[in-house]
Amino acid sequence: MRVGVPKEIKNHEYRVGMTPTAVRELTARGHEVFVQTKAGDGIGLFDEMYTRVGAKILPDADEVFATADMIVKVKEPQPVEIKRLKPGQVLFTYLHLAPDPEQTKGLIESGAIAIAYETVTDARGGLPLLAPMSEVAGRMSIQAGAHCLEIAQGGRGMLLGGVPGVPAAKVVILGGGVVGTNAARMAMGLEAHVTILDISIHRLYELDLQFGKTLSTIYSTIDAIEENVIGADLVIGGVLLPGAAAPKLLNEKLVKQMKKGSVFVDVAIDQGGCSETSHATTHADPTYRVHDVVHYCVANMPGAVARTSTFALNNATLPFTIALAEQGADAAMKKNAHLRAGLNVYKHTLTYKAVADAQHLPFKSAEAVLGI
Repeated sequence: MRVGVPKEIKNHEYRVGMTPTAVRELTARGHEVFVQTKAGDGIGLFDEMYTRVGAKILPDADEVFATADMIVKVKEPQPVEIKRLKPGQVLFTYLHLAPDPEQTKGLIESGAIAIAYETVTDARGGLPLLAPMSEVAGRMSIQAGAHCLEIAQGGRGMLLGGVPGVPAAKVVILGGGVVGTNAARMAMGLEAHVTILDISIHRLYELDLQFGKTLSTIYSTIDAIEENVIGADLVIGGVLLPGAAAPKLLNEKLVKQMKKGSVFVDVAIDQGGCSETSHATTHADPTYRVHDVVHYCVANMPGAVARTSTFALNNATLPFTIALAEQGADAAMKKNAHLRAGLNVYKHTLTYKAVADAQHLPFKSAEAVLGI
């Protein structure tokens, strides 16, 4: 198979779809890999490192898309990239379609086969290709939030862990999944007071066993969210409904009652955000204020630590990339139900129910379009 790796073009996005190590795994199996020149320069993965393992360097994205049978990326395709897709071409990347009707429409019209990292599953019911970036984003949310609490950034002027004689900040984390767990680890490491809210009693039990009395765990209800968010200095939005739009746990009335200069980091922004007051921002202009609450809503947070993120992501995606290259997309998805769960668009047809529900569109199941 001919596999293409274009340079990412989203604002301040320096990650790359495949590392030289991953490329070598494909070329060693007889596949051709075409990498856009300087695709990995931002994180020290230079063209000569790719050519050394058998990749061919192409001068621009147009040639990469025109040459490849499968495109491996990191972020969702931008409009100019969607126009480059060919009917039947495989696109393997993060998509986050539920809050993005324009992208959904473009991918359906393209006739491509779009497989989303974030909806691929595993035998334990997890999301193995989303988890590495959720780990990064969860940890980053605390350092971003701590920075935003500084006076110069519009915050309350609080040190997250306090100092002897001065109380530490109160951190409230909505969602006890991968994002929430990693955020809690970082926040507790900085000696903040940390509370996690979740609707799963089982997950709260696991977190209590993992962290002990240093972490407060609370069952998530409307009352519990209101009480804890109003008293928080830093709120982390880490909720996820796989493939679907994030639930709006914070309304504008609640945001208005939060402390002046408090900070809200919405890690769920890729799926539309979990507050009515959230809208996507970029690394170039990451924050804005609503009712004197600093909102940090960067839609590609892990892109700020692009080298770490790229290697972590490749570790997770490589087995699936190899399967797609070795077997072809249809055969690979027929054989592997977990990879099949990643199929969002198949040759002009939407195939993911949560996206269809969010956008009120018709869909057919992956099994139906693949003839299983």
